[in-house]
Amino acid sequence: MARVVSNSAADYDFVVLGGGAAGIIAAESAAALGAKTALIEERKLGGTCLNTGCIPSKTLIRAANAYAEMRGGSRYGARDLEDVVVDFPAAMERVRRVRDRILRRVAAPSLVLKSVEVHAGKAIFGGVDSVAVGGKTLRFKKALIATGSRPRIPPIPGLEETGYWTNESIFELTELPRRLLVLGGGPLGCELAQAFRRLGSQVIIVQREPMFLRQEERDAAQILSASLARDGVEIHLNTTVPRVYSEGGEQRADLLTDGDKRTVAFDGILVGVGRTPNVVGLNLEAAGVAFDRENGVRVDDFLRTTNPRVFAAGDACFEHQFAHIEAASSRIVVRNALKRGRYRVSGLTIPWCTYTDPEIAHVGLYVRQARETGIPIKTFTVLLHDVDRAVCDGEEEGFVKIHLKEGTDRILGATVVARHAGEMINELTLAIGAGLGLRSLARVIHPYPTQAGAVAMAAAAYLAGLQVKKRAYVLVPK
Repeated sequence: MARVVSNSAADYDFVVLGGGAAGIIAAESAAALGAKTALIEERKLGGTCLNTGCIPSKTLIRAANAYAEMRGGSRYGARDLEDVVVDFPAAMERVRRVRDRILRRVAAPSLVLKSVEVHAGKAIFGGVDSVAVGGKTLRFKKALIATGSRPRIPPIPGLEETGYWTNESIFELTELPRRLLVLGGGPLGCELAQAFRRLGSQVIIVQREPMFLRQEERDAAQILSASLARDGVEIHLNTTVPRVYSEGGEQRADLLTDGDKRTVAFDGILVGVGRTPNVVGLNLEAAGVAFDRENGVRVDDFLRTTNPRVFAAGDACFEHQFAHIEAASSRIVVRNALKRGRYRVSGLTIPWCTYTDPEIAHVGLYVRQARETGIPIKTFTVLLHDVDRAVCDGEEEGFVKIHLKEGTDRILGATVVARHAGEMINELTLAIGAGLGLRSLARVIHPYPTQAGAVAMAAAAYLAGLQVKKRAYVLVPK
């Protein structure tokens, strides 16, 4: 029997709130299953990742690294080009050109061709099974909240009056700031502090914590800190900013470190102290969806909210806010919402990477987490200066660490610090996800020479340890 739809309301199998990575993948996947699907986006399709995050930042980082390599040619047997001139407007123009090219893949006409109905405007829940947008009410069987997040702005006196940039505005610059103050030592702050320094800005980075990337292993964060310092970034750890202000025609900030105060001058501030989920203003109360402003939408392991019709994915409900997590969680939602699946988010093996130089990538458990839960571990570490390809490349700073459950070859976690750590972590992520132990990785033939050969070296060390134990066992007299 055909469904009757009035002019003022429409019936959908699946309605998606948010046109970022999570929302677009979910909408396309649902439509591919034959579900009548609507996607609602208030701002730009593509969300943070494509518009103001992953894509523009990595494009700018590539330009910055190219200039750094030109200046440091002697590392590779070439000449250092100390007088290299940075064409910042050209670099930023390429950022926008690359972004626009990739955004074409998720433009509204492309989604319509995939049977996704796109609605522009702000989505507001009208009840447990309906959402309003642009004066129209969309009724749904299932819905997904994928509204993403926005930059968190610290309550620093004078910040609003002085002005600042976030990831939502920094990539629209056409002129290089001479002096840049970066607030925050997380992935965004560290990546862009290094990039802008390599492009020629004088950069000061301020971090409240005693180390960068506080979730990462301490030796990994220390390598990053040393790399930033070599690049000429002025670093202030354990430091807060009590106020920013204008004085004598200059913008200034007070820095407070262990009770000692100093003042620095700057031409622009980049705020990168974290993100806040976009959950306010959706009228989630009317939908019966529990949430809070800091942590976002409350979900269970199947990504269901307190309304059984409504699910959530991505930055709107997760602590770790990465585009690939958005994608993976949105696929879980589609299977659970439309195919009656029982897929759990806790079953995902999720790696992440900070794209500094060197990069820092991680998957699975950290050592401290294993100790907190009482899991005995054994760690195999290979330093990059022992890896032939890293020596050839002049990229000897870093390591590969693989944590095993003691007495087994089961991989619990791994950290890679290397120029291309984001690529190298994939093999270890696959191993954990597929239940392959380090013994299995030892049988994998790696091309020689590659930096990923460090994984094979760790596996070989594990096998060598087994042989030593076996010989010791045989030699023990009765």
